[in-house]
Amino acid sequence: MADVDIDIKDSPFVESPVVPEQFDEDHVIKFRCHKDIECFNACCRNIDIMLTPYDIIRLKQRLGLTSSEFLKKYTYPFDFGKNSLVGVKMEPVEGCTACQFMTDEGCSVYEDRPTSCRYYPVGLLSTRRADENVDRASYALVQEDHCKGHFEEREITIGDYRKEQGVEEYDDHGRAWRQLVLKMKSAGPSIGSLSKTSLQFFFMASYDIDRFREFIKSEGFGATFQIDDELRQKLYEDDLELMRFGDRMIRQIMFGEETLAKKDDAYDQLVSRREEQRRIRDELEAEDSSDDT
Repeated sequence: MADVDIDIKDSPFVESPVVPEQFDEDHVIKFRCHKDIECFNACCRNIDIMLTPYDIIRLKQRLGLTSSEFLKKYTYPFDFGKNSLVGVKMEPVEGCTACQFMTDEGCSVYEDRPTSCRYYPVGLLSTRRADENVDRASYALVQEDHCKGHFEEREITIGDYRKEQGVEEYDDHGRAWRQLVLKMKSAGPSIGSLSKTSLQFFFMASYDIDRFREFIKSEGFGATFQIDDELRQKLYEDDLELMRFGDRMIRQIMFGEETLAKKDDAYDQLVSRREEQRRIRDELEAEDSSDDT
């Protein structure tokens, strides 16, 4: 099986001091995990799980939570790099490193487990060069001392393992987000420093999907962007449709890619709203001053 020769220096993820050996989908590995194995649940006792937007949608729907509630209870933010985008990782059990979803019987959200959990012990390496418009994918094998699954007598290609673990659906829904992160990483200084507002918008549109939906319903959005009623209704009801729309808006706001039409009078309406806000603020300040006297 031919190895894939890809330089991973432009990876958006936290760098490891060890450069892994890289493989394609046809590479055969020996691995099997099951409840009777000696190390069962060991990987869940010491987690470092980055979540994609699709991971969050699956988990918050599974738990019956809003995205804001899920993020607050189960995650914490981290920086992809200095002055860069923010990602989210699973928050372990307070006071230790175990996953909050781990039970004696295994994962309590197994059917909706995150992408990285499905991949283990395979690692996805997505990279993009500054002069390219597509991301490249290769794979690495994670071999930790505690894991006995590598000694099981089962051989399987990485491609078949991905199918077995249901990774393909997760990769399909996570590809646009990975491309955004890689685009930001590879562009570097060429796009300048991102404003705090832009970074906050990326976080909301990527991870806090229910709060993003409220933004879509706001008067300011409706006065600025031109979308048809059919799409608007889908955005109100369908998390996946909203996730894809968020990708379009991020590209427009952060990279200047015109994917959404603006209304002809959008600027005039913006000025009018700001003047009205200023008028209300001045009136409230005048009332406060009157009360003081």
